Parts: sequence; C-alpha cells; structure tokens
Amino acid sequence: MILETARLMLRELTHSDADDLALIISDSETMRFYPRPFERHEVQEWIQRNLTRYKRDGHGIWAVILKAEQKFIGNCGLVIQEVEGAIEIEVGYQFNKNYWGRGLATEAARSCMYHAFTNLNYPRLISMIRPENVPSQRLALRNGLQIEKEVAWRGYQHYLYAIGRERWAEIFADQT
Repeated sequence: MILETARLMLRELTHSDADDLALIISDSETMRFYPRPFERHEVQEWIQRNLTRYKRDGHGIWAVILKAEQKFIGNCGLVIQEVEGAIEIEVGYQFNKNYWGRGLATEAARSCMYHAFTNLNYPRLISMIRPENVPSQRLALRNGLQIEKEVAWRGYQHYLYAIGRERWAEIFADQT
C-alpha cells in the first residue's frame, strides 16, 4: 500500500489489474476528454509504463481500491510531464463511472497531493485539464488548484491548473 484515506487505499498497479483498468480507460464515456478510449493492448502498456515510473521516479499512477468493497475503482497518482519546456508533476486520475459523484476522486487526488508535498517535497503540482472537462475542473478547484494559463498540449487546448506547497499548506493545514 502506498497511501490510505478514510475510504480508499492506493497501491501499485499490477498486470492482474488489467480487466478492472480496462473497464475505465477503455470506456468511451470515461475517456471522452482523451483522444480516444484505450485498446486492450494499450491497457497493458499503461500498466507497464507505470511499473517503470515506480522504479524510475518513485511514483506513478496507482490503483485505487475502495476499502469497504475491496474493489478496484480507479487510478490516481503523480506523473512527471513536460509542459511548454518545463518539467511539472501532474496529479492525474480516472475512475469507474459507477463511482462518480461520491467525492472519491477528490479524496484520492488530495491524498496524492499531500504525499507529493510532504513526503516527496515537491514545490508545485499541476493538473492538465481540457476546457470542456468541467467535472475535473471542479475537482481541481476543490483541491486548491487554480488556472494558471491555457496551453496547447498534446494536440489539444488544456487549462494548466497549479498549486504550490505554501498555498496547499495554508488551505489544508487543519486537515493534515
């Protein structure tokens, strides 16, 4: 286990997560703000990419397990991204649509942010969000991120949401 919240456990992905992960990243509704849903072989590649990140970076996208059901419901974590020539740490996530609207993505992302700022000592975090992805924008705002600018990234317009460690500490000091 990497992280734990009141309702969730985050752990490293394994190849045995492929079926559960495919229900999420191969689903057209869930992936509507991505270029397209993932093919089955791309699900395996996603897992392998994150296994490599764990070894290389010490973090990546982790499996999110709902403790009450012991069920894989999403993935969330920290990914190194290049945006306009700058190296940034992004908080990223996808969740099974059957679990949307319960605050679980917010809880998982906030846990990852806490880990990034307090354990990994990152000074800043971002989320790259397409302008039409209002649910993810709301999640970013709930977690204290603010729009810094709009950028062309990976062939699409994105809002770059960002938060620094100091602002994080001001907002969430009473919740740590």
